[in-house]
Amino acid sequence: MGAPLHRITVDPRVCGGQPCLRGLRIPVSLVLKHLAAGKSAREIVDEFPELELEDIAESLRYAAWLASGRSLELSSAA
Repeated sequence: MGAPLHRITVDPRVCGGQPCLRGLRIPVSLVLKHLAAGKSAREIVDEFPELELEDIAESLRYAAWLASGRSLELSSAA
């Protein structure tokens, strides 16, 4: 798959266990919805200053992995 996904974490106590970015309360699905609506990575980072451009790129890699139909083990938030 290329680089491992270190920025995406899952914690049952954060956002109902949804995959989030770096333990923040920002679900990957939210980032993907903004991208699907036509926002650029820079616009998303401007709207959510806790995020970094690499978070957006990793969200897309994660979505591509999910679309492949294979399973993936994610890190738990520390």
